[in-house]
Amino acid sequence: MARPAFRVDAVLVQAVIAGALSFAHLHDLADAAGQDGWKAWAYPISVDLLLVAAWRRLRSDGPSRLAWSWFLIALVASLGANVATAGFLDLAHPPAWLRFGIAGWPALAFLGGTLLAHSADDRTPVPPAPAPAPAPAPEVEQEPVASPEPEAAPVTAAEDVPALPAATPAAAPSVPAALVDHARKLAADHHARTGSPIDTDTLRARLGVSPQLADAIAAQLA
Repeated sequence: MARPAFRVDAVLVQAVIAGALSFAHLHDLADAAGQDGWKAWAYPISVDLLLVAAWRRLRSDGPSRLAWSWFLIALVASLGANVATAGFLDLAHPPAWLRFGIAGWPALAFLGGTLLAHSADDRTPVPPAPAPAPAPAPEVEQEPVASPEPEAAPVTAAEDVPALPAATPAAAPSVPAALVDHARKLAADHHARTGSPIDTDTLRARLGVSPQLADAIAAQLA
């Protein structure tokens, strides 16, 4: 069996080159602001990890204000370093605001990483699709029927009275397939983080649906 020929992915090569250049620019900017040695190398790692963590949160849990905010903060930090090292700033004599920003970045990155890892999902719940309205029944013209003479109702014993039919329970609401798939992802994420299956109250709070619809979704996830 012939081995597949080695192919170079141009997109991957471009991503490696761009990442290496951005990494070097962040290191040079931190070094110019007085962060020498291993600390200058830690800054680009911190920026890139925050960018990846925010993007992973967007891909796994969907759009949210928290993930988008920290993604933009890390992106501005990376782009700012690329622009600053292109001659727009005198790195031999960095301004005070640059030294202030570099010195405060570790605390900001730590806060962002903690919120992305441990905060609850704040995305907007997806509303359930409305159930289709039943078709109206066709109208049938009926001939008038003469009313019979009223007759006296016979007296019957109590045991001869037919029992009323028992009330039937309300039919379970229909659940869209897309909402069930999204609930499965939330249940898998909850089980991966807590080690226990998701309960109905937590599922209803995450989806933002009614208790009846949450019970129907939980029954399909069981």
